[in-house]
Amino acid sequence: MSDYSKNGIPTKSPEVFTISLEGEDISKNNDRTNVADEFSELRTLLLGVEPTQLNKLYERLDNPQIIPEDISKLLPEAIILRSMQDKKLGEAIMPTVEQAIDSSVKQDLKILSEAIFPIIGPATRKAISTTLQEMLQTLNQTLEHSVSPQSFKWRLEARQTGKSFAEVVMLRTLVYRVEQVFLIHKKTGLLLQHFLAPLVTAQDPDLVSAMLTAIQDFVKDSFNVERNDGLQSLQFGELTIWVEEGPAAVLAGIIRGNAPQELRLVFQEAIEKIHLKLGREIDDFQGETDPFAASQPYLKPCLEARYKTPPKKRYPYNWGLVGTAAIALGVWGFFTVREQFRWSAYLDKLNQEPGIIVIKVERKNGKYFLTGMRDPLAQDPLRLIEQATLNPKNINSKWQSYLSLEPEFIVKRAEELLQPPKTVSLQVEEKGILKATGTAPAQWIARVRTIWHYIPGITQFEDKNLINLDINQLQLYKKQIEEVMLFFSEGTTNLLPNEEKKLQSLVQKIQEIQDTGKSLDRDVQIQIVGHTNTTGKETRNIILSQARAEKTLSFFKSQGININNFKYEGAGSTQPLNQGVTGENKQYNRRVSFKVFLSDNSQ
Repeated sequence: MSDYSKNGIPTKSPEVFTISLEGEDISKNNDRTNVADEFSELRTLLLGVEPTQLNKLYERLDNPQIIPEDISKLLPEAIILRSMQDKKLGEAIMPTVEQAIDSSVKQDLKILSEAIFPIIGPATRKAISTTLQEMLQTLNQTLEHSVSPQSFKWRLEARQTGKSFAEVVMLRTLVYRVEQVFLIHKKTGLLLQHFLAPLVTAQDPDLVSAMLTAIQDFVKDSFNVERNDGLQSLQFGELTIWVEEGPAAVLAGIIRGNAPQELRLVFQEAIEKIHLKLGREIDDFQGETDPFAASQPYLKPCLEARYKTPPKKRYPYNWGLVGTAAIALGVWGFFTVREQFRWSAYLDKLNQEPGIIVIKVERKNGKYFLTGMRDPLAQDPLRLIEQATLNPKNINSKWQSYLSLEPEFIVKRAEELLQPPKTVSLQVEEKGILKATGTAPAQWIARVRTIWHYIPGITQFEDKNLINLDINQLQLYKKQIEEVMLFFSEGTTNLLPNEEKKLQSLVQKIQEIQDTGKSLDRDVQIQIVGHTNTTGKETRNIILSQARAEKTLSFFKSQGININNFKYEGAGSTQPLNQGVTGENKQYNRRVSFKVFLSDNSQ
């Protein structure tokens, strides 16, 4: 027989592989050949490769210098290949694995129990065919039975105790509710995570965790119990504390009411999943709780609640009441909805109205309360209430005054302060520029230039498109004076008949242009020019024309006109009115004409 190592690996080549050349017995050789074939087949089953592929492996096995490291390089791959072909390899090593597990359990049960703890619970619960059916009684479902006699009793209780109707319904229909869950580190007793149900008031969770740990330690120290046993539940009136222990952490739940034992399965599943997901973090816990935020998806399902389902009873005598209530409810709903639409339309109108800002809207005891700001020039909200066909008695509004800088209100304030004439239009453009367009008296324009700064929201006043009426009048007077010509008899300084009327009218226009120029701070200069026809010598004509102009100036002086800004000159026949006039038309050249010059003293 060949020699084998302790692990079953041959240390030298067996004799069956040696072919004798010295005349050995043939039958013996045949037996050895059969044994060799069987051994080859066993190797094929174990290694999962064909015999032709094992030549190199055989050479390594026949080598007396072979080392375990060489076999370790081939063995994993051979096992994988064999496992892919069929299940014979697994069946072959199964007894060895079972023996190893049995030895491990007998040596230290804790090691194996902690290893399989996170999966043993879910695996067991998968075999359970029954399921829990839960019903959640919400507030809407409760109100569906609001016409039952029980509901009126609950409403009376709510009024007497000061609690809301929904709260009383919840308490009276409550079967059980998990209000809090605590995840506690088993070794230190410190709180790892805490979850709280809605509308539940809780004390300090760290203090509760410490107290639960202290109670468990007290029971273990005071009574004869195993150290591995733990506290499972505590009862305090309608409150119950359920505790589910894991290898390294404890899950505790505060329950109001009578919870079914099926809830234990939820707690067990949660603590098992937490150990499976966060087992290493729990073992390495040094006081840092941030890593355990990952346990929240497992703790949240523990906050279960169940309410009683109101029994369905028939009240034949209530059909009339229900019908009447339905009609009344429909009528009430119609008017309520209509009023709500009107109220919404009124609010939209207020929000769109310039100069009105709605800040707060409330409804109490069937009345509306409005708070906001309103520009004094804005629309009256009471008038808008009438337009919305709402009852003013149901609306209590409080408006704080403020100045709106919207362009239309700036224009209104400008019109109130400046009081422009009808010929002037005001407009506010970007950046608060007030533009005036049209025609206005000089006095109004001067006033506006001094007081526009007092208009809120105006940063600049622009009047380049504003025409001064007085300047226009001054230009009109200038034109009227320059159009006047006084005609004289030939060779004299005497006016022709009917020319004196023109002279009197001219005196009035000169007086008006002087007064207007003074109010506008403008100098008015008038030049009187005498003319003659072409008859006679030019030197005499110049003297005659100058005499005609001087006589006209003397007349103005005699009428009380200030002639300081007057000038006169004689042009003779050098400036004929029409070239080539003859006969009687020559009289149009025997004239006096006027020129008016205006200057601005403000510049």
